[in-house]
Amino acid sequence: MASTENKPQEVSYTEDSIRSLDWREHIRLRPGMYIGKLGDGSAFDDGIYVLVKEIIDNSIDEHVMGNGRSIEIKITDHRVEVRDYGRGIPLGKVIDCVSKINTGGKYDSAAFQKSVGLNGVGTKAVNALSSYFKVQSVRDGKTKIAEFEKGMLKSESKEEPSNQRNGTFIAFEPDNGIFKNYHYIPEFLENQIWNYAYLNSGLSIQFNGVKYHSENGLLDLLSRKIAEENRRYPIIHLPGQDIEISMTHGDQYGEEYYSFVNGQFTTQGGTHLAAFREAVVKTVREFYKKDFEASDVRSSIVAAVSVRIQEPVFESQTKTKLGSQTIAPDGPSLRTWINDFVKTELDNYLHKHSAVADALLKRILQSERERKDIAGIKKLANERARKANLHNKKLRDCRFHLGDKDEKGLETTLFITEGDSASGSITKSRNVETQAVFSLRGKPLNCYGLTKKVVYENEEFNLLQHALNIEDGMDELRYNKIVVATDADVDGMHIRLLLLTFFLQFFPDLVRQGHVYILQTPLFRVRNKKETIYCYNEEEKRAAVQKLGSKPEITRFKGLGEISPEEFGGFIGENIRLDPIVLKEDTTIPKLLNYFMGKNTPERQQFIMEELRVEKELEEELTPALA
Repeated sequence: MASTENKPQEVSYTEDSIRSLDWREHIRLRPGMYIGKLGDGSAFDDGIYVLVKEIIDNSIDEHVMGNGRSIEIKITDHRVEVRDYGRGIPLGKVIDCVSKINTGGKYDSAAFQKSVGLNGVGTKAVNALSSYFKVQSVRDGKTKIAEFEKGMLKSESKEEPSNQRNGTFIAFEPDNGIFKNYHYIPEFLENQIWNYAYLNSGLSIQFNGVKYHSENGLLDLLSRKIAEENRRYPIIHLPGQDIEISMTHGDQYGEEYYSFVNGQFTTQGGTHLAAFREAVVKTVREFYKKDFEASDVRSSIVAAVSVRIQEPVFESQTKTKLGSQTIAPDGPSLRTWINDFVKTELDNYLHKHSAVADALLKRILQSERERKDIAGIKKLANERARKANLHNKKLRDCRFHLGDKDEKGLETTLFITEGDSASGSITKSRNVETQAVFSLRGKPLNCYGLTKKVVYENEEFNLLQHALNIEDGMDELRYNKIVVATDADVDGMHIRLLLLTFFLQFFPDLVRQGHVYILQTPLFRVRNKKETIYCYNEEEKRAAVQKLGSKPEITRFKGLGEISPEEFGGFIGENIRLDPIVLKEDTTIPKLLNYFMGKNTPERQQFIMEELRVEKELEEELTPALA
């Protein structure tokens, strides 16, 4: 008799199997289709930041159309409020605009020629994914208010007289049933707000009481991103009709770009950035009449590119990568348009500014020398790495990787651990499909001030580079998150600092693009016979002691190796706590590295003394609890 053990179970398929979801149900059932990944706010592209962007984008579009010169934004851990001074939503359509799918004013291309959001979904997605949502429009002496819960209308006012200025007010609180344990990280928001200011010269944004304003657009952006002493020549600023470019070269490794379409920060670039990178190489080759390697021309470049086009096509709902091939439906090629602009404007600039042209040439020739100097050792190191990768004991790989078409690629994580005990616990408790482990044999080399030769000369760095697959850039990165998992002691902190120095000096885009994190592991286990609570700080420990009462058992974890694999599984699963490594908008990498890894300046000595004092005070507080 044939076995039926593995036979798929039959499921009835009838008229009752067919369901029609309303707009609200569909968004809440499939939020990823509308806002990308969910997340808890520890990554800059988590959904809670997309919700903020969707609301602000509407206010920005009003400003671009000449309505309103200021926007007020207030954001706490769990609530967002945005007030603009545009025309205000037409009062009779206030409810429809935030709750009826494919409803909006941006289908009329005469009103919103070059808007970011054209699909009539953004505000509705925010409404559906919020436990509380409020909209108020003020228009020509009248106002109307509506309040919602998870997309369901709860109350609405009649049109009433108002002496407020025209505009729209939106307040919302993301649903913590969908965005679990979420909170907004101020640095991510600040970077987002600054980008709005740079791309809309003359607009004033008040964010949590601080004013953000730019008069010179992308010139201001690069001025803050790269310190004057780190620029090889003054910033080249090329503003044009619907296109703006600023660029310079520095001394850092890699290429650094900030690209925008219709005010949207395209973190993954797209056709406009590809066209710019190509155009710079072509223009430079023709200007100097020399066939330079493309990598030598672009090495150490820092540039910002902004374009405004009609009806842009993005490769996802979150609009992080442009897919458009033309600047308008049935219009000219986007690639040709950008190539022609760069060829004309950059060539003219270099002819008029001979000192800049000389400095650019020197930077290119330096890159060429460095590339040739490293070629021999690079070849040998890569051969060693290929052999080592066959039996790479440092890497316990996972099955899926970032480049895979499967959506699990976005969940991929590489834990970098110190020593065998810590890596053993993670290896035994990890998800083998999406979590990999790279084990360090001790403290990595301090590479501050060294050239990229060290990446190939140092076996550990070379193997890590190959594990990540970032030797030739970020396009083939194998893991979405790189998590430094070290003990929370002096040695562990030092290892973190050395690894961050390595990434910031040689692969800064890993940090800029939000791939690097520090793993939080619990400092305490508080338990009685009925319940166990893991605590990540002193405040959580006090709350746990109070909850459990009657002298619970308190264990202080001093190293990852002390945590059993069974326990560890709970700390790297869906409730994992990660601290993102975030560069503030005005932080430059050379200054940051010099502060922490350079000579002992008085400022750094003071910082270290303050941190040591806090650690000492914490230890004194813990002693009675542990006794």
